[in-house]
Amino acid sequence: MTGFGRGEASSPNGSLSLITEVSSVNRKQLEIRLSLPRELSEFEPLVRNIVSGAVSRGMINVSVRAVYSGGSVKSYSFNESLADMLLKKFESFQKKSGIPGALTISDLAAIEGIVEESTPELNQKETENILLSSLRSAIGYLILMREKEGAAMGKDLAEKLETLRNLVDEIEPIASEIPAKQLEKLTRRLKDSELPVEPNDERLLRELVIFSDRSDVSEEITRLRSHFIQFFDFISGVSQAPSGRSLDFLIQEMNRETTTLGNKALDTSVSPLIVKMKTELEKIREQVQNVE
Repeated sequence: MTGFGRGEASSPNGSLSLITEVSSVNRKQLEIRLSLPRELSEFEPLVRNIVSGAVSRGMINVSVRAVYSGGSVKSYSFNESLADMLLKKFESFQKKSGIPGALTISDLAAIEGIVEESTPELNQKETENILLSSLRSAIGYLILMREKEGAAMGKDLAEKLETLRNLVDEIEPIASEIPAKQLEKLTRRLKDSELPVEPNDERLLRELVIFSDRSDVSEEITRLRSHFIQFFDFISGVSQAPSGRSLDFLIQEMNRETTTLGNKALDTSVSPLIVKMKTELEKIREQVQNVE
């Protein structure tokens, strides 16, 4: 599920402010990507732990920016003596080797040690408290946005679930008539073949019993309706536990029961309804992969 949250917290004396932005995009599993200032890198495990405790699905991007008193994020120093020494060495080597080209200030600045960044000394405990405050605030707004999206998704899923219920209600009476239709079909075939068989012939009745057993879909329909109830409990908030993986499982079970239902209820009027059920289930499956 998608969402965005921003949080900001400062030290009591205002010397340090941390601005945290947390965003999420759809992903079946949880993936956390962090962007922390170098001086806060020691807090990476803590940030991951907080995020994973609040969110269980999605690709979560966490960006933390540090602003020190005076508004500058970091201060930089230029190692002029090192630059001067390297420049002379490069010039000497160029004359000796005959390699053409001109050295620019950008080339020098890219050399490690020429430009050095520095940050004020940080109080570890105080910095941790500021970071946690900023992060939790950002996560709070993120979850709020995701909950709004989840409410809209839940309404759409409930409508699709109702469509499935109606299709099952439509299939049930048709499926219950299949054995009688099969008896009629067998009798007609025997009659067309001019084979005199009484309606209560033991062989005919045995064949009908076997077919009735194979075409009985009452168990599949009962299980489907049970899955519908459980599914609705999750999307309506009756169950307070994270529901994403449970919904994944229920969709798999619904698909399995629907396939069995279609294989058993071999009737031309049932097949289009099974196709509609499969279509709705696929739409639901794609949506619930993003549900937490």
